[in-house]
Amino acid sequence: MQFLIVTGLSGAGKTVAIRTLEDVGALCVDNLPPMMLVRFMEACKSGNISRPLVAIAVDIRSGEFFDAKAVVKMIDEARSVGFAIDTLFIEANDAVLLNRYKETRRDHPLASEGMSLEQAIAAERNRLQPLRETANHLVDTSELKISALQAKLREIAKQAGEEANLRVEILSFGFKRGIPRDGDLVFDVRFLPNPFYIPELGHHTGLDGDVREFVLGHPVTQTFLAKCMDMITFLLPHYVDEGKHRLVIAIGCTGGAHRSVAIAEYICAQLIALGQRATVTHRDLAIEQAHWAGGKQ
Repeated sequence: MQFLIVTGLSGAGKTVAIRTLEDVGALCVDNLPPMMLVRFMEACKSGNISRPLVAIAVDIRSGEFFDAKAVVKMIDEARSVGFAIDTLFIEANDAVLLNRYKETRRDHPLASEGMSLEQAIAAERNRLQPLRETANHLVDTSELKISALQAKLREIAKQAGEEANLRVEILSFGFKRGIPRDGDLVFDVRFLPNPFYIPELGHHTGLDGDVREFVLGHPVTQTFLAKCMDMITFLLPHYVDEGKHRLVIAIGCTGGAHRSVAIAEYICAQLIALGQRATVTHRDLAIEQAHWAGGKQ
């Protein structure tokens, strides 16, 4: 039986996460007081529950009962006696959280402490940092549609019960929208020839065959990929030895629709061919396509 602790910032998408995990067959408990965490897991194990995944939402809503460092300690102690536990941390940037609260007109859980909404978000982010630092799964919903978040959650649920090992997430992005905060390795591929300025390729993407062939077909790209894969395959076993569960490799070009997408897809395919657990996400691809549709560059 695999346990998944679902936590993160208020307004970032934890409710969607619990509902989605429940829809795919997980046993879900929302807002469990932290002191009940280990006791509940023991009850699940002794109760012969047949579901492979049990998701437990633990967060700041528990008020005075919540202490992130204490929760981390409980999780570590439970793991030491044989419980299989992963942690999912869901977050979003401050501007997105502010907008979501203004749209829903709901109070932040820390509003009762006399803080402004901005202060409450900052305080919660600080209090939850110990859980964020130890999370196996980190999901930023700032630019994610609900359908994309649900797809990520289904993948997490699908992996329940698999042998724990290093999971590699390849992320393409555009530098003009900022470097991903959670990138462990960041590669800048803006030095490669840019298909955007070729009329017949400009509004195609790195997922299209013509753009992919253009990007990958240049000798400089092949040299870069050989050196890049050599470094990644060298690093992976060392990350495993250090006990790392999640590695984010971010690939950036200017807009995040052409070169970075093609390179990210290639690297992900190569890692899968080597037997590595790897997934690919294109952070800015849909945004770029929306700009094209609106006549913007």
